[in-house]
Amino acid sequence: MSNGLLSRTFTLVPNVATIALDNLMTGCSELRAIRPEALVVINGKKYPIGGLYKQPVQNFLAFNFLEQMQNCDTAFIYTSHEIGPTIERFPYRPKKEWISNQYSWPAPGQRVTFTYKAAPKAPSEIQAIVVKVIYELYDGAPILSKQIEVENLGKQAVILESFKSEILALTETAPKVYYGEPHEIRILAQEPGTYIQNPKKEPVQTDAPRDYIDRFTQLFVVTDYAMGGDMEAMKDNPAVRWVFDHPQYEATGIRYYGQYKPARLEVSPLIGPNYEIEPGKTFQSCTAFEMLRDATDSERRGLAECRFWRMMAPWTQENPILMHVRRSDEESVKSAIDQCANVGFEMVIMTFGSGFNIENNSPEYLSIMKRLNEYASSKGITLGGYSLLASRGAKDKDAAISRETGKPAVTREEGSRFGKSPCLASEWGNTYFNTLRNFFKETGMGIFENDGSYPGDPCASTQHNGHKGYLDSQWKQWEMIRDFYRWCRQESIYLNVPDWYFLSGSNKVPMGYVETNWSLPREYQEVIERQNIFDGTWNKTPSMGYMFVPLTQYHGGGEAATIEPLCEHLDHYQIRLQNLFGAGVQACYRGPRLYDTEETRQLVTHWVAFYKKHRNILDSDLIHLRRPDGRDWDGILHVNPNLKHKGFLSVYNPLPITIERNIRVPVYYTGLHNRVSVKEKDGKAIVHTVKRDYSIQLKISIPPKGFNWYVFE
Repeated sequence: MSNGLLSRTFTLVPNVATIALDNLMTGCSELRAIRPEALVVINGKKYPIGGLYKQPVQNFLAFNFLEQMQNCDTAFIYTSHEIGPTIERFPYRPKKEWISNQYSWPAPGQRVTFTYKAAPKAPSEIQAIVVKVIYELYDGAPILSKQIEVENLGKQAVILESFKSEILALTETAPKVYYGEPHEIRILAQEPGTYIQNPKKEPVQTDAPRDYIDRFTQLFVVTDYAMGGDMEAMKDNPAVRWVFDHPQYEATGIRYYGQYKPARLEVSPLIGPNYEIEPGKTFQSCTAFEMLRDATDSERRGLAECRFWRMMAPWTQENPILMHVRRSDEESVKSAIDQCANVGFEMVIMTFGSGFNIENNSPEYLSIMKRLNEYASSKGITLGGYSLLASRGAKDKDAAISRETGKPAVTREEGSRFGKSPCLASEWGNTYFNTLRNFFKETGMGIFENDGSYPGDPCASTQHNGHKGYLDSQWKQWEMIRDFYRWCRQESIYLNVPDWYFLSGSNKVPMGYVETNWSLPREYQEVIERQNIFDGTWNKTPSMGYMFVPLTQYHGGGEAATIEPLCEHLDHYQIRLQNLFGAGVQACYRGPRLYDTEETRQLVTHWVAFYKKHRNILDSDLIHLRRPDGRDWDGILHVNPNLKHKGFLSVYNPLPITIERNIRVPVYYTGLHNRVSVKEKDGKAIVHTVKRDYSIQLKISIPPKGFNWYVFE
């Protein structure tokens, strides 16, 4: 499989095995040894899927080694393969009015499905099992996805206790490290090897730190089995594991006083899934996504990740302008809708603490909400609201049960990330998600803010109707939240979810701010806001992260921290609007209103119109020029070689005096490699010659405590 950027090569005899994973952008080989294509544990026994054995040395893979290698007598054996176009993982109806740069769904490319049957000597119940390993390679990007399916064609159920859908023995890229904090500890608060799945407490392969590994490896790997509540791709992917490749590698690799190089990638859930596959049924694994990089500099690596999210989760590019209304009574909501419509906002969310209750399924309440939504629709506004999931508390019979205590888990050590929380695979979970679906069907609302999404808590209950016990509890709960988010994506319901569920259908996470930032005095918030945006867009597009504007008091800080009365703080309000719209980043403007006087209304309208005029380029990729420090100018450059305006430079001045600077602006990613026509605002164009390092020298001027912008063509 090759698209000119990435190549994965298989041998088909005597069994299917990956024999090369090549980075065609750098010319480097990423694979050093053959491992099975996957591995399943069914009814207590391990079965490799494909793969070859007896490689003489593990440090590198020469093609002449293949002549000596053999099939494993317990491995599932290749029978056939099919090739076709990529298919969508789930339906998606885009909201085109919110998307400046729309990507195809599914991402175009080729899909290859390898089919395997059990080995001749496998037990009779295994003889009826068919395993499919599915790859997709996407056009125009070094991205490959992989998943497995396990189909039971027999007459009796089998238990898929665990699986590894990817096993790659990769070249050594990271320096030697001690063991990092394994996912078992970070997510489950358990020492590796001590949980019930490994009752003998045998040594297990523990993870190297993901964020550490990511600094060195050229392979970016994530899955849709994402949870944890850290809102980072590297941390919220517990199924992705970089492990120390022994005992296979220890004989020929290097070990130094207990330190290893993490040189094997595995994709496997922490526990379970302990999934019962009934006759005629098929189990589908999570999907792993692998992207090769071509550089080590942070900007280019970050741009590659942004391209990944644009292609693999194109709904993340929906970027509506939204308000958090503080009260959910009809008068307050209608007033917020009217104000949003008057200034050009596009969405109203009945926020936390507003009194909105999405779980109130009484006909009277649903009728009120439907009426409000119809009013919002008549004004061109999308309406919806908030619900808290994890950390909300729960009745004992509904709570996630600790395996340690047999009681509801309330601490991380007992198995709960965020305090006492309900188990989604329970009758409570069925009721909750059915209530949510019914609410949206009855009211027609189009935005759901699901705070505290499923963080990965296991549950040891044997009484809940959605899972059998501890080992299948995480997988079953993840399926519940995944299926609901996919349903929302199909129904064009926008999802604000402060957890990394992008590959399951969510649209936005927080950009990366600390909530107590918004209790500081206003003047401090101005610089901190830009720092949050600057830092948060290294690995997210501008549309993937939301910020926060406390029109009224949030956590604390009193009058010094808030903008109300709005008309008395227009200078600050304008800086916040410039910060956000100049970066293409939306915020939760939380309060009862967006304006209080005609002058305030004109201010907000002006900057909304500014954003909409330049929306295409402002929603595009972002180059980091100078981080805000409160001492000098700071700025970012939006780039998109596919637009007429191929670059948009946003520069800010935190000082009370005018700033004039000659700055170097890198223009490589604008696609303008010879000459650049630059306009200050809507002024006269000045042509610059691009230097050999793909930059221009630009003289900028920024007013006191002000903002300026330059358009590149």
